[in-house]
Amino acid sequence: MAEQPTPPPSFTPYRPWRIGFDLTLRTLLVLAVVVMTNYLGAQYFKRFYLSAQTRVQLSSRTVNVLNALTNQAVVTLYYDKENEYYATILSLLKEYQSVNPRLVVHTVDYVRDAGEAEKIKAQYRLTADKDLVIFDVGGRVEVVSGDALAQVQLEQVPDAKDRVFRRKLLSFSGEMMFTTRLLALENPQPLKVYFLQGHGEPSLRDPDKKRGYLTFGLVLGQNYLSLTNLELLGDRGVPEDCNLLIIAAPTQPLEVPELQKIDQYLAQGGRLLLLLDYNSIEHPTGLEPILQRWGINVGADYVRDLDNTITGQDIKVQNFGNHPIVASLGQLSLHMILPRPIFRVAWANPPANAPQVAELAFSSPTSTLAVDAGAAPRSYPLMVAAEQKNVAGVVNPRGNARIVVAGDSIFLGNWYIQDVGNRDFLDSALNWLLDRSALVSGVEPQKVTEYRLLMTQTQQRESRWILLGALPGLVLVLGGLVWLVRRN
Repeated sequence: MAEQPTPPPSFTPYRPWRIGFDLTLRTLLVLAVVVMTNYLGAQYFKRFYLSAQTRVQLSSRTVNVLNALTNQAVVTLYYDKENEYYATILSLLKEYQSVNPRLVVHTVDYVRDAGEAEKIKAQYRLTADKDLVIFDVGGRVEVVSGDALAQVQLEQVPDAKDRVFRRKLLSFSGEMMFTTRLLALENPQPLKVYFLQGHGEPSLRDPDKKRGYLTFGLVLGQNYLSLTNLELLGDRGVPEDCNLLIIAAPTQPLEVPELQKIDQYLAQGGRLLLLLDYNSIEHPTGLEPILQRWGINVGADYVRDLDNTITGQDIKVQNFGNHPIVASLGQLSLHMILPRPIFRVAWANPPANAPQVAELAFSSPTSTLAVDAGAAPRSYPLMVAAEQKNVAGVVNPRGNARIVVAGDSIFLGNWYIQDVGNRDFLDSALNWLLDRSALVSGVEPQKVTEYRLLMTQTQQRESRWILLGALPGLVLVLGGLVWLVRRN
């Protein structure tokens, strides 16, 4: 019988190498896919939100501040994790961290981690012992109290037999306060702003709704600006350290020596924010001839816009020019009160090195003037911005001169400054005047849309009985009926 050939071995010495090579190749391919996915994710990252309440969209100003952050910033969330605002604050800080990894966030639960809490209290010498957000940039520290982040009001629970109240969240100021703290820590010294006094101007300490400018001063502080009152008496001129001069709603004319000092300040490259209103129509400030030389005309009237008004005296301004100050307003509007028209001078033969003047905001085309009622309806400019750059080879001691003139001052007072885009305009105007282009966009408190089921104590008890008693009992009864039917 012929001998059968020997079959080849089922497991050769080379097979382990083939298996190992195949496994290595597959692993490398998987790693390559992972690396490519991460690369594409970093370049084209988009986060999806399952709820509008979890969406945190940072303002362009905050993004610019974070991108300019060169030092490592350590943010310690010293909070009770059961606090109702803890998750909101943590989500916001995570968004900050996603923009700039130099911002490091860690949390310390002082209720459940007493040892770590004591270390933080000793490290930062804390006087308060609960619910704090601590910013540490290069050893410079700012502490934000959790109580200052949320604006709440007490509201009675409807349909309650007894007087039961709850805390309703109105707005959340976390981004506004956090960005301000980072800006302060990145800049050792705040810029100096002087607020002219002595001519009936409003007070920065006045809480009065109509004429007070208390909130105006607080907004400047949140922009990390040092604000000081100024009177141009005697030989005193505009201080050398003045980064911005603000003149708001003078009701009396300025004296000739004061006007000369302001004119000299602007000629040196000074920055001016001038807020006029209808009161100065009959009492000119004296600044009008100076403004004309800078290409700005102040109309001796005020504008009415019956198509965009609530009371007949106010105007909802929705038309804007092409300028960085108003570019950030987007879909917002301004709420102005009896604004004066502020025009750009139409020079037939502009002087050498003439300032660049831009009209910023306009009334609607159906607007009219109050005094000159016979004028045809038209769109009127209500504020302008002017800039004069240095001549080649000539350096002004204060830099490039910049001026913003608005035909209303009331819209930035205590009562109206929080309306629609008024505060955004102030933020942008301040930062443009100070040449902080990265901060031209403003940050406002985040309005809170609340979705909450309100139930009285009686309704809660009834719901508890239904969920814990009636529904399980119904399931048992149905189960019993099914058992009886099958048994029969």
